[in-house]
Amino acid sequence: MAEYKGIKGFKVQYLDQDPVPAVAGWSAGGNMSTARRLLAGIGTQTAGLGFGGYSPPNTNMTNTEEYDGSSWTAGGSLSTGRNSLQGAGIQTAALGFGGQTAPAFVGTTEEYDGSTWSPSNPLNTARIFLAGAGIQTAALAFGGYTGDPAFNTGSTEEYDGSSWTNNPTGLGTVRRYLAGCGTQTAALAFGGTTTVTTAATEEYDGSTWTTGGSLGTARYGLTGAGIQTAALAIGGGPTTGATESYDGSTWTTLSATLGTARSGLAGAGTQSLALAFGGLTTVVTAATEEWTGAGAAVTKTITVS
Repeated sequence: MAEYKGIKGFKVQYLDQDPVPAVAGWSAGGNMSTARRLLAGIGTQTAGLGFGGYSPPNTNMTNTEEYDGSSWTAGGSLSTGRNSLQGAGIQTAALGFGGQTAPAFVGTTEEYDGSTWSPSNPLNTARIFLAGAGIQTAALAFGGYTGDPAFNTGSTEEYDGSSWTNNPTGLGTVRRYLAGCGTQTAALAFGGTTTVTTAATEEYDGSTWTTGGSLGTARYGLTGAGIQTAALAIGGGPTTGATESYDGSTWTTLSATLGTARSGLAGAGTQSLALAFGGLTTVVTAATEEWTGAGAAVTKTITVS
């Protein structure tokens, strides 16, 4: 009888033990090419995208960088350099919207195909410090700051791949400098600033926002990853490395914190495999960190002769 090796050309690999859940924590990834804060981030831990932002002494960036799980490489430049913008989608089909040029607040929207940014129809409400969720063809923009006289906004807009439509039902807690994640029909908004820093969380079902469980640590300038029922809240200001996980009703403060505490950072990925990059410590940073959640299996294989 023929042996497996004779048929397939190699021997069967065996696990020397059952898969072991990883211990939750942050580890260093490859630094961005350009240090920046108030940038946008989308994608996954192994296919992330960072774009726009502010680099001292006075530069609103057009730069886009792509992450492959270990290092960043240059991508296509935004048509309009800006900071305090937001994004949605994946590395090869991304959306960038809102932000600040110098000195205007804009609703500028651009689509990325993996190499080139192309202009699309702008937001109805130009704003900065907003949050976003969803994909390139079904995105959500909410919250932010419009400047005098309106200041903070709870305005929610939905993108259909071509244009933005206002939802008359805005956030219950009007705020700026908040974080968001999820999809257009199941989004999460958390943290930010009203007249004070808030821990408020809200859940969106595609038409209305309802109150969710409050963050353990009120903060602004944080970032998020994941979906409405399995999210992460990462970093924020005043400068913190705090990480919390959300299960659809309650936030849990995790013992593992960012190695580089910061605000104004960007994030990407899922609750179990996330990415955090850029931001402000005492200086603007290019630091990238990778999150591995408990339960992300780590396996070791051996070849049996």
